[in-house]
Amino acid sequence: MLTDKEFVRYQRQIMLPEIGEQGQQSLLNARVLVVGCGGLGSAVALQLAGAGVGKLVLCDDDSVEISNLHRQLSYRESDLGSSKAISLANQVRQLNSSINVRSVNRRMSLDTLLLEVNMADLVVDCSDNFPTRQDINKACFSNTTPLVSGAAIGWDGQLAYFDYQGEKAPCYHCLYPFTESNQATKCSESGVMGPNVNMIASLQSMLAIRALIEPETLNAAELMVFQGRTMTQQKFEIAKDDTCAVCKKGSN
Repeated sequence: MLTDKEFVRYQRQIMLPEIGEQGQQSLLNARVLVVGCGGLGSAVALQLAGAGVGKLVLCDDDSVEISNLHRQLSYRESDLGSSKAISLANQVRQLNSSINVRSVNRRMSLDTLLLEVNMADLVVDCSDNFPTRQDINKACFSNTTPLVSGAAIGWDGQLAYFDYQGEKAPCYHCLYPFTESNQATKCSESGVMGPNVNMIASLQSMLAIRALIEPETLNAAELMVFQGRTMTQQKFEIAKDDTCAVCKKGSN
């Protein structure tokens, strides 16, 4: 049951019929793992904390650089040289002191991900490289833990939700069956529009909140692609790959 303080703090959100007091309680009880504390992860963490997600685990091995600040608005010049995971955790605590937040200041190996994912109700992938994304997918599939995956580069971005429920449910590896790409996939390699990153992060946060309170309403086989230059979006069905090395029957 919500306390009076919680009700007042989240009342604008509770007013939404899709959330209500029960949905808010679900958020307060939830544990979310955010992998990557860069442009996407730094925004996602604060938005989830603002919404009242009770437990957050923030993972990143990087430090804040001055070139981050045009899009990673959770950090300040005073954070330069500091651990992103630790700095972001401090920002979360200042925004919402009732949130239980833990920072993991190291690169996440598959073994570590398997442990962290096992303790999470939901994972939000905000990483910037295919090997990590593939390991996150493997850990989520192994634990049957829902995953919100997002990426932003240049003017464009994309996101998808995977719930790993049923034999016909696709996984991230079905969509991208490789660990490396010839295309530039990092902001440092091809540039990025700051508001585009925050746009995708906001969509990830909204998808994450819905996954925690009303997962039955989500389509777990859909890729949304956003084009910032034209301000348009498209949706594509993600097909299950029966030969997928991760989620094909009998792969575990």
